[in-house]
Amino acid sequence: MASAPSNDLWIAALTLLVVFLTILWYKLNQEESRLPPGPRGLPIVGFLPFLRANLHHQLTELSQQYGPIYKFWIGGKLCVVLNSPSLAKEVVRDQDSVFANRDPPIAGLVATYGGLDIGFSPYGSYWREMRKLFVREMLSNRNLEACYSLRRHEVRKTIRNVHTKIGSLTDIGELAFVTEMNVIMSMIFGSNFVEEMEKHKKDGTEFRELVIKYLQIMGKPNISDFFPMLARFDLQGIQKDAEALLKSVESILDPAINKHLKMLSDRREGEIQGNEKKNFIQILLQLMEQKDIGISLDLVKIKAILVDIVIGGTDSTITTVEWEGIQKEMEALLKLFDSILDPAISECMKMLSDRREGEIQRNEKKHLIQILLELMEQKDIGISLDLVKIKAILVDIVIGGTDTTITMVEWVMSELLNNPEIMSKVQQELKHVVGMNNIVEESHLPNLHYLDAVLKETLRLHPALPLLLPKRPSQSAIVGGYTIPEGTKVFLNVYAIHRDPQVWKVH
Repeated sequence: MASAPSNDLWIAALTLLVVFLTILWYKLNQEESRLPPGPRGLPIVGFLPFLRANLHHQLTELSQQYGPIYKFWIGGKLCVVLNSPSLAKEVVRDQDSVFANRDPPIAGLVATYGGLDIGFSPYGSYWREMRKLFVREMLSNRNLEACYSLRRHEVRKTIRNVHTKIGSLTDIGELAFVTEMNVIMSMIFGSNFVEEMEKHKKDGTEFRELVIKYLQIMGKPNISDFFPMLARFDLQGIQKDAEALLKSVESILDPAINKHLKMLSDRREGEIQGNEKKNFIQILLQLMEQKDIGISLDLVKIKAILVDIVIGGTDSTITTVEWEGIQKEMEALLKLFDSILDPAISECMKMLSDRREGEIQRNEKKHLIQILLELMEQKDIGISLDLVKIKAILVDIVIGGTDTTITMVEWVMSELLNNPEIMSKVQQELKHVVGMNNIVEESHLPNLHYLDAVLKETLRLHPALPLLLPKRPSQSAIVGGYTIPEGTKVFLNVYAIHRDPQVWKVH
């Protein structure tokens, strides 16, 4: 009889446990039912064993089976793929702040100093300030126009090189890479940097190998990305390879950065010495140009000050009575002072104008590394900039400014070679707009409408990043009527979107 109450307690506890597990299962099943449909994978590894090399082709095929939005699991990572323009708009326009973050692989974080670059840094004040700084200071019209001569020089050098090899095989990819890398390096470090490399028999080959390795490491599936608990072991050695690659990049960047730091220091030292050697007229003329000194200073007032200095510094014994008696003589003396002061003031004004003109020219010829190093020393730019962050930005420029451009150059040339009629039309347009005896300049580009259409159509058919950089929502969101949980890896399948039969004619 004593055991009856005990049995009742066990039954009650068991009933509560069953109810709790039932509710939990129901909630989990409900949560799962709100997720998009998708292929089933294997236990633990998910869909990973079934992924193929051309991932964008496979994901496009899966969209024909599961619809414009579907999911699959890779290990413990939920992946969602969007394959239609309307779904893409929901992510990049309607819910942009939620999907602003990227989902960087471990290799990407290592290669960008922990995500300090613009591509992988999380959305927030740091990312906004970095992007603003990049656009305002480095991609401004003034800086791009100042670098025009560098771009023009490298492109013409490449054309001359191709012309000498008429009749022989030419690797378009390598040719485009060397040209693009020289342009990028000239814009970052100046033309002297590229000339110094060429003097030592170096071209873009070394950089190309680094960029290729970087992209291979970034694109290689890493178990640590899908099973975070295994990240510390680095089973595939990808993290170790990324760290070694970063050291190789730094071996190129560090000497150039240190050289420009020294140049900046020497110039600052020269400016300090120049300021110490300023004469009094130069000081007054510079004050005249400043608007915030509390007084409107002009040449007449400057000469009055100089007269005071000269008279007060030579003879201050003249009384008021004597002054009234010799007013005419003093007017004549003032004219004499003008004849002496005016040439000296004019000479100082010319020197000031020449120096200002020199500063403007130096600013126009500033390389990107000079701009960044000078910004690093400023305290009012809204962001704490240091050498590590500068190198992270440079990695973005070198990688983002070379691989995508080269990929598109190769695709454009491939399409033109495979479509002789289209190539003939491009050539006719160049003949009409540029002329047979002229060289294409950037100013011609707005008038090359057919060539522009060819480039855009190539970008549509062969996007440089067919899946873009995966996004990661900062909170759960609803897209296309389905729930996308926080932390999901979201792919925008641009390859499928650009070939959507509801938008584009499929030939």
